[in-house]
Amino acid sequence: MSAAPGRVVITGGRGMIGAALAARLRSEGRDVLVLTRAAPRDPHERTWDSLAPDPRLFEGTDAVVHLTGVRLDARWTAGRRRAIRASRVDVTRALAASLARAAPPPRVLIAASAVGYYGNRGDEQLDERSAPGRGFLAELAREWEAAAAAAEASGVRVARLRFGLVLDPGGGALARLLPVFRLGLGGPVGNGRQWWSWIALGDLIELIRAALANAEFSGALNAVAPEPVTAREFAITLGRVLRRPAWFPVPAVALRLAFGAMAEETLLASQRAVPARLAALGWRFRHASLESALRAVLARADAHA
Repeated sequence: MSAAPGRVVITGGRGMIGAALAARLRSEGRDVLVLTRAAPRDPHERTWDSLAPDPRLFEGTDAVVHLTGVRLDARWTAGRRRAIRASRVDVTRALAASLARAAPPPRVLIAASAVGYYGNRGDEQLDERSAPGRGFLAELAREWEAAAAAAEASGVRVARLRFGLVLDPGGGALARLLPVFRLGLGGPVGNGRQWWSWIALGDLIELIRAALANAEFSGALNAVAPEPVTAREFAITLGRVLRRPAWFPVPAVALRLAFGAMAEETLLASQRAVPARLAALGWRFRHASLESALRAVLARADAHA
């Protein structure tokens, strides 16, 4: 089960981010192996036990990109919370332990996290030095990142990317918003004053590629564009790009009734995160403004329709 030198292993490689990353890396000739809990669909996939990974999966591997995790966008019952935590904290802890037993361990681990780390912080500008917040997502992110950081004891460079909203019409929040906005029925979520941090999928893929190659990309990094927007600004901008009105707000009370704490800590929470460490590293975004990002991702989607 020894892997070829230079191989990149991706967990969660069937998801929106993982699939796009695998395609990008393969386009430049990289050897990419996707780990999945389902049956493999091709020779580039392999089934793994995510809670007890075989260290031989990572032997000869240059890098691991860890993206797996149960989706957050459902009501957080007690069982759902356990599943969310296990899929992030327990799986990441097991992965770090497996990397330590690989001979030799990979050079780098790029691990997903989220700006939910900061909790609901109103208008406060948040960079990587900001303290963690409160709530289920904030506590989850702290444990999730600590589990990934444990790999450093084995000499693995660990970069923990705190994702904001990842913009792509093929998945995530944007995919769910588009049908409503295209009908002219979109509008701000809640009171619209909460801050949303975001990043275009293409920029995120290039950021991960940079983190794979550059040893300065380590520790916590806010993987968000430099211009966060309020939920109201997001709705107005998306409406303008689609040439549709964006006047119909989604009341916070309706979201709380439908989704409970999930809505409170995601759609209604305010995280004005900025990529301070990426700026210090000289990283440049192709799409620093929301309008630029939306026009680009929607144009690509239309071209492939």
